[in-house]
Amino acid sequence: MKNYFEDMKQILNSFTALIIFTILLWFLSAVGIMFFLDDWSDRGTFGDLFGAVNALFSGLAFAGLLFSLIENRKQISSQQEELLINRKELLKARKIQEKTEKAIEAQVTQMQNTARLSGLNTLVNYFTNIINDPKRSSVEIDLAIEKRKEAIREIDRLIKWANDEVF
Repeated sequence: MKNYFEDMKQILNSFTALIIFTILLWFLSAVGIMFFLDDWSDRGTFGDLFGAVNALFSGLAFAGLLFSLIENRKQISSQQEELLINRKELLKARKIQEKTEKAIEAQVTQMQNTARLSGLNTLVNYFTNIINDPKRSSVEIDLAIEKRKEAIREIDRLIKWANDEVF
């Protein structure tokens, strides 16, 4: 972007110098005509000689305008191509981001299930210790057996869910 502004500044400076040169040349030609041609009719005849030059400069100005329009059209076309490329890249990035988001969500779910399985395994071990403890009453052992069965059912359910998701 910096180069663009530097180029524009250089073009503007060149254009300003050209305008100043043109005005100076015009002023010097008017002064020269006044000094070298005394009669007004000679001055008019001399001025009529530049009608062809006037048409030439008008034609050159028109050609410059057409050239400018063509260059602007090329730049706009180039910008449109760049925008299209950027849109395609953004679409690819969005799709990749969506896939990453889905993978992260699946990973979070797997981590939650792993933590739950770990907790259930700890409960099964705890209830097994209660069941195997001879100091426990039969009511406590029966309750521990029932709770261990519930924990094992939940583990089976989670394992079945994991197998369904993976396979």
